[in-house]
Amino acid sequence: MYNEKIDPVKIGEKYVGAPNPAYIIAEIGINHNGDINLCKNLIDVAINAKCDAVKFQKRQPEICVPINQQSKIRETPWGMISYLEYRKKTEFGQAEFEQIDFYCRTKKIDWFASCWDEPSVDFISQFDCAAVKVASAKLTDDKLLKKINSQNKPVILSTGMSTISEIDHAVDILNGCSLLIAHSTSSYPCSADELNLQMISTLKERYGVPIGYSGHETGLQTTIAAAAMGAEFIERHITLDRTMWGSDQAASVEPHGLKTLVRDIRVVELARGNGVKEVYQSELAALEKLRGS
Repeated sequence: MYNEKIDPVKIGEKYVGAPNPAYIIAEIGINHNGDINLCKNLIDVAINAKCDAVKFQKRQPEICVPINQQSKIRETPWGMISYLEYRKKTEFGQAEFEQIDFYCRTKKIDWFASCWDEPSVDFISQFDCAAVKVASAKLTDDKLLKKINSQNKPVILSTGMSTISEIDHAVDILNGCSLLIAHSTSSYPCSADELNLQMISTLKERYGVPIGYSGHETGLQTTIAAAAMGAEFIERHITLDRTMWGSDQAASVEPHGLKTLVRDIRVVELARGNGVKEVYQSELAALEKLRGS
């Protein structure tokens, strides 16, 4: 039903998929809390950690916030305001995304966004981003998937809170695009017993496209394990401080942790090798000493 051969997908100037190094995405999302200066600081964190890309979210709050949720009052840094007003305050517009685009191009790091509605796809398309992301929550939105599929961009499909049949359907709609699929569990933060990292292999065998991992856990070890298990791209939320206000902060990685994560993923990639048994030059002295003739 799907491709038998897994071909790498080009995002920006890099190819994603074996035998290339894992493409590492720092998810800023809405952790900027509507502050463009905080956003630029987070981009710098990603650059300093040697990530390949930063990712944002773009949505039209009036479209994406359910009617029955819009008037609910929420405690925020701006006081007690409606959920719709809160969503508006954390949403970047034209001026902010122009700054993001200029800043990332100047700093030579890829950027793209999860588009949560059709007008947001049109909005982001003006910036000629490296890819388009489908958030797990939007995997079953057929109209949005068709809109994204028309953009002629690499598409990353995140699969949290989805069944295999739902993923099958989404993949069928996205047929023809340069597709990558991210295994994910949509709980924030996610407990280790629900990460199900074996799904990385399951998705590779089923769909024949580059498979990655979008993690929402605390800590680093399970994300490093995902790389060891063959994830061809890695995405984690980042923050300056996990105690900051915001729904995604607690499941995010702080600057020092991000540098450690990228470093350790690169070590794991070296250690995985190619699966072909050989006797290394460094073993020859021990071979002669311990085996003799």
